[in-house]
Amino acid sequence: MTIQILVNASGMEMTPHLKEYVEKKINKLSKILENIDEARVELRYDGSLRSDSDKHVAQMTVRGRDLLLRAEERSNDIYTSVDTALDKLHRRVDKFKGKRLRGRVDPGPLKGGAMEPEAQESASDRPIVRRKKFILEPMSELEAIEQMHMLGHEDFFLFQNVRTAAVNVIYKRRDGTFGILEPDIR
Repeated sequence: MTIQILVNASGMEMTPHLKEYVEKKINKLSKILENIDEARVELRYDGSLRSDSDKHVAQMTVRGRDLLLRAEERSNDIYTSVDTALDKLHRRVDKFKGKRLRGRVDPGPLKGGAMEPEAQESASDRPIVRRKKFILEPMSELEAIEQMHMLGHEDFFLFQNVRTAAVNVIYKRRDGTFGILEPDIR
């Protein structure tokens, strides 16, 4: 099965060697996990950072049937960032495959309740610097927790609840348990 690999670069030159290197590495990943349909790789040089060790960024997102994995790594060399992000993806693939074979594991009780209020800045002090669009897949609350971990989102995850068909946010509480936000639109 051929997977679609999209490689983009910003703030740096995309050499043919670099593109070939990334595609070769992603193809190896697709041999480990057969149900990968698409892989998006974003490479960028962030010259605004003070530390040279964080300026080269590799962000990878892998999509497939019942699968969405993400990894991001920074280093002083783009090839190192790519390799480290791929290592992280390999670990997540192994974890994903293990969970599928063992069955679902209950990560802890879901507890409702309001999130802790934090100091808020006005919109004029902190403008929106990034906007993301994505497809909401219907899933159970436990699947949302699993997906949250697979994507490396340790704080929260937005999903469509398969039970209620509503959009919910699952979040990790300070005590290690999980809470769920269920909006009530009036």
